[in-house]
Amino acid sequence: MKQRTKAMFMAVVLLFTTVMAPLLHVTTVKAAGDLVLKLHYNRKDGNYDDWDVWLWEEGKDGAAYPFEDENGEMVATKVITPGTTSVGFIVRTADWTKDVDEDQFIDISEMVSGTVHIYVESGVAGYTKEYDEDAVTGIKLTKARYDEEKLTVIITMTGKLEGNPADAFSVKGAEGTVAIKEVTEGEASSYNLLLEEPLDLTKSYTVTYEGEEYPLALPSIYSTDNFEQEYTYTGTDLGATWSSDKTTFRVWAPTAEDITVNLYESGTPETEDLIEQIKMQKDVNGTWIAEKEGDLNGIYYTYKVTINGETTEACDPYARTTGVNGKRAMVIDLSSTNPDGWENDTNPHAGEAYTDAVIYELHVRDLSSDASSGISNTGKFLGLIEEGTTNEAGVPTGLDHIKDLGITHLHLLPSYDYGSVDETQLDKPQFNWGYDPVNYNVPEGSYSTDPYNGEVRVAEMKQMVQGLHNNGISVVMDVVYNHVYNATDFCFNQIVPEYFSRIDEDGKYSSGSGCGNDTASERAMVRKYIVESVKYWADEYHIDGFRFDLVGLIDTETINEVVAEVHKDHPDVIFYGEGWTLETTLTKDGYDLATQVNSAKTPDFAYFNDTIRDGLKGNVFDTKTLGFVSGGENFESTIAQCFMGAADWCSSPSQTINYASCHDNLTLIDRISRSTPNASREDRIRMNNLSAAIYMSAQGIPFLQAGEEMLRTKQKSDGGFDENSYSSPDSVNSLKWDNLNEEEYLNVYNYYKGLIAFRKAHPALRMTNAEDVAANLTTVEGMDSGVVALEMKGGANGDSAKGMFFIFNSNNEEKQISLPEGSWDVYINGEKAGTEVLETLSGTATAAPISAMVLVKSDKDAPVTQTEASKNSPNAAILIIIVVVILVPVIVGSIIVIRKRKKN
Repeated sequence: MKQRTKAMFMAVVLLFTTVMAPLLHVTTVKAAGDLVLKLHYNRKDGNYDDWDVWLWEEGKDGAAYPFEDENGEMVATKVITPGTTSVGFIVRTADWTKDVDEDQFIDISEMVSGTVHIYVESGVAGYTKEYDEDAVTGIKLTKARYDEEKLTVIITMTGKLEGNPADAFSVKGAEGTVAIKEVTEGEASSYNLLLEEPLDLTKSYTVTYEGEEYPLALPSIYSTDNFEQEYTYTGTDLGATWSSDKTTFRVWAPTAEDITVNLYESGTPETEDLIEQIKMQKDVNGTWIAEKEGDLNGIYYTYKVTINGETTEACDPYARTTGVNGKRAMVIDLSSTNPDGWENDTNPHAGEAYTDAVIYELHVRDLSSDASSGISNTGKFLGLIEEGTTNEAGVPTGLDHIKDLGITHLHLLPSYDYGSVDETQLDKPQFNWGYDPVNYNVPEGSYSTDPYNGEVRVAEMKQMVQGLHNNGISVVMDVVYNHVYNATDFCFNQIVPEYFSRIDEDGKYSSGSGCGNDTASERAMVRKYIVESVKYWADEYHIDGFRFDLVGLIDTETINEVVAEVHKDHPDVIFYGEGWTLETTLTKDGYDLATQVNSAKTPDFAYFNDTIRDGLKGNVFDTKTLGFVSGGENFESTIAQCFMGAADWCSSPSQTINYASCHDNLTLIDRISRSTPNASREDRIRMNNLSAAIYMSAQGIPFLQAGEEMLRTKQKSDGGFDENSYSSPDSVNSLKWDNLNEEEYLNVYNYYKGLIAFRKAHPALRMTNAEDVAANLTTVEGMDSGVVALEMKGGANGDSAKGMFFIFNSNNEEKQISLPEGSWDVYINGEKAGTEVLETLSGTATAAPISAMVLVKSDKDAPVTQTEASKNSPNAAILIIIVVVILVPVIVGSIIVIRKRKKN
């Protein structure tokens, strides 16, 4: 397991590595000569219900292993792959409550075979190790790879061998033993086996040492020019193409020896309801094809693929829908799933620029899972479009809340078929963000009302999109093409082993994602798959935008082709993603990755701006550090630069996603609370609102996590804040609608609503290129520490405003700011925001502590108060003197006359 190398949510995704395997527990049986690890777990309370251990061999996927009673001790057993030197473990529950909150590793580099016992105490980091009487320790083989140019197998051992190394090794393939010409000793306990003949790189081989067989890593042929020229298929009919008369199956499998299509009555795996097997025939460019007469709509199917003499059953990578848990694909008449009026459904924000978007990030389940939501379709696609829902106090919830807030685009966390929720167990509490893809072109079954029927998930997702469109909301889909749930079991890799994923020279999966594997987007058929997948969602489901998870692992050519192909028919679709720089092993030379620093190479793709995020609230790696809004020092230039849409890596405001919080890490108010232990609740809310005022009025594309507008917190049962709630229960992740019954939360909601309304009313906040920004927006120099001020020219981007002035004060005291000449209408201050004038000022503005002020140049003169007159106007001072010197004696004299008359 590797940690990510940039933002904190890289650590979030690191935890996904621990969910990259089938949901079922692994059972193991010891074979002769095996190396067996037995992990003994002891709890003082004696309660082992729901506890298991997640085990993974370093550099590979993990799985859950149950504890079983062995002579009164709770023991989990795993057979270790030959050559493994380290095994990671996490003792945890199914909902990922961890016994010790860290990844721990067991060193077994000395173990050759036999049984090793590992003893773990609950709540205590570390372990103790004991050898069974059958344990064999000593030197073992750790790596074996083939150098094609030198015709040599390079062996790495844990130590130097005694005796003649020529007698120690043999190389075997499906056709028998491979002749070794010479064995020589290399550096650092390595040995070189010079072969008589070259190996066939389309086959698999093993190296035998002391009776144990080890897989031999071969150079990949997949990325060679010859392979791609011969096996790149350009047709658009991969998958099952249905008509009422026949269905045609086409699958890309250039290394397969034999393929059949299995037809099933149901989509439930392991159900013995096979209807028929159809033998496929080899066709062009590595594809195989089969046809079946008749109407197969609703029939489930898989591919049975034989490679190197071994047969496996796989789902179709191009499946349009599946049965429960995505194991069997389904033939489907997609037109039958269209809701009424689908042909007239359109993007409600068609014709708008990227910078016109206001994006609201939401997990499907979070909207409805709290009892206060009033939504009946809990955790379902249909729950997103229920209208008229309220909490018990009558406060609007769900769709009505989102619509009233005024956002333009609803960004949904992964909604394709993912692997970390068991769709057969939906009566039990389960939660996951879903960043673990299983079937990229299939809606997630747990979000449908019937995951067993492949038609239902398709129809209900379309209904959701249509319902949101009808309410003026565009839909963004969170897509995760950079890695898969389990690389070995991923259907594409089952059909063409290891093609979809990057493999290093030692035969291990590259894992810059921190999720156990990285996608080889630079390969022709992987690129084709990604491009066609995104286009399919835009075409079939009318998706209006795509957020790419860890797009920094995908090459720029793939991203540009995705954008170009989608924009041919859907020019209004927006694209953005996480452009962090990550370490990965590309399988080809000459490719750039879609990172922030390469943003100029993907001009129609926007990137999350961690510069403004960390500038506002503090470094994401250290949650106790301060940012601009919480009183941190020396952030003024960063905030000003980002406000102009010009972070160091960014050349256009159309390419920056400005935000303060997202699903990863702490929520905004939780992050502020952790870093300001001595601040009052009122001040923390001011910091929250100041953050929002800055990124909502900045040049670029504003983005907020659902619930930020009502001070969303993710509080765990122990009272602490959950900064990685990817698998936390509903009690942590749900939106708490009853909070809006309280004035404190309602005021914040109205503030956000006003910020969005003001942004929508002013094109000057939504410029699309750096040249226009530079020509119209300037930083005001000479401000005090903790104050940022900027001035906008009139008419910017066609705005009717004659000018704008922005003041951001992060100090705990008022600040007096000189205004440009003329009268200025205040639309945003520390308490309110919107499209109504709050007051009109001239000369000087007083910025309240920890607040924003946004002013628009007024057509009318400002009202002058006595205080302002005495402070700012010499003429007013003279007038006061005249009143005192002339009028007062007159008044006094009149009073004296009146008194004399009364006496008389």
